[in-house]
Amino acid sequence: MDRFLKFLKKNIVNTILLVLFAVLFFVPDAKAFVLKGFINIGLFSPDIKEEKTVVPDLDGIKFKNAKGEIVDLGELKGKVVFLNFWATWCPPCRAEMPSINKLYTQFKDDADVVFIFVDGDGDLPKANAFMKARNYQMPVFKAESNVPNQIFSGSLPTTVIFDKQGRISLKHEGMADYSSKKIIDFLMKLKAG
Repeated sequence: MDRFLKFLKKNIVNTILLVLFAVLFFVPDAKAFVLKGFINIGLFSPDIKEEKTVVPDLDGIKFKNAKGEIVDLGELKGKVVFLNFWATWCPPCRAEMPSINKLYTQFKDDADVVFIFVDGDGDLPKANAFMKARNYQMPVFKAESNVPNQIFSGSLPTTVIFDKQGRISLKHEGMADYSSKKIIDFLMKLKAG
């Protein structure tokens, strides 16, 4: 035992680094905390391009919430739609959640902007418990139909913003800061146009 303690004292820095890496590797909230720091200093910002991508037909792309209410993307034309695919176990998803919650809070009462947060696992009780535990107010859904690869190809997190005509105005795979002035101005521009 004495020999082990001497070894630890001699290699304390290495031991601390090893423990930190283990925590970051095995604890999703720890990894999310570090990633959130990168978001906060501005390292992750989605590219906003002026080109619009037309999805052949949004009708029939459906999402369902825990109350059983169905939202059909095809019926949301005339509104700006913020669609985010995430999972409770995904550290980058967890890292971007505070910024998305802040954006949602700013626009939640705006009839021209709709937010849909799709749990990639489709486990609504677990996803809603996750939101409640963190005091997030965002509405959680699960995919109730096939979602075309043009919208979601399986990468988490993925965020897609549709303009009022139902065209993809932004698609970003990976985490980002969605509470930035750039995103807020972008949503305001889409609302006006």
